[in-house]
Order: sequence, then structure tokens, then C-alpha cells
Amino acid sequence: MQNRAVSPPDLIVVIDDDVAVRNSLKFSLEVEGFEVHAYAEAGTLLDEAELPRRGCLIIDYNLPGMNGLAALDTLRRRGVAMPAILITSHPSLAVRARAAAAGVAIVEKPLLGSALLDAVHDAII
Repeated sequence: MQNRAVSPPDLIVVIDDDVAVRNSLKFSLEVEGFEVHAYAEAGTLLDEAELPRRGCLIIDYNLPGMNGLAALDTLRRRGVAMPAILITSHPSLAVRARAAAAGVAIVEKPLLGSALLDAVHDAII
């Protein structure tokens, strides 16, 4: 028998202030085999002493305190380079442009079908 190192599951960080969306995403991503850390607001993640360095961020645009793109900008300035997906309903042209400039994919709410899971797989490959 070979002794093979088992790599940890990919980490998905979900930031969404809607408890139902947050819990649903956490559950469905864990069923897919991901490790999921979920936050109700960006400030809670930003207050952590050690920020995640691997995996993928899923950030709601409409968050209390700061929007998802501002939170992502803060994370980037703090050295978090993991890929990110912005989730939002009816993004404006300005939000689309800012997301594109930041290299962030957008998946529109409602999160139907496999669009978000497909985006996660695309981001972590």
C-alpha cells in the first residue's frame, strides 16, 4: 500500500448577510466536498488575525457596512489573492465594470441551476 498525502478540501469563504442564502450556500458547497467558512458581514472576516490564502471567495455585493467589491479591495490590499465571485441581483453597468476591472466573476441572484458551482470550479482550477 502506498502512503499518499491527502490534500485538504478546497476552502470556500462565503460572505452574505442573508442567513438563508448563507446557510444554503454553506450546505450545498459542503455537500460538494468543499470546506466552507461563512460570514454575515465582511468586517467579521477582516477582523480575523489570519486571513485565508487558498480557495475561493463568494461575496454578496449588498453587505452591511461595505459592499462586496469594497470588501474584496480591502482583502486584496491585505494580501488575499484568492479568486472571487460576486453574487448580486441586477448588477448595474458600473458594478459590472468594477467587477471586470477587478477580475471578479458575477453570478446573478437568484442562484438557480449550477451557475455558481460552475463558477467556483472555474475559479479554483
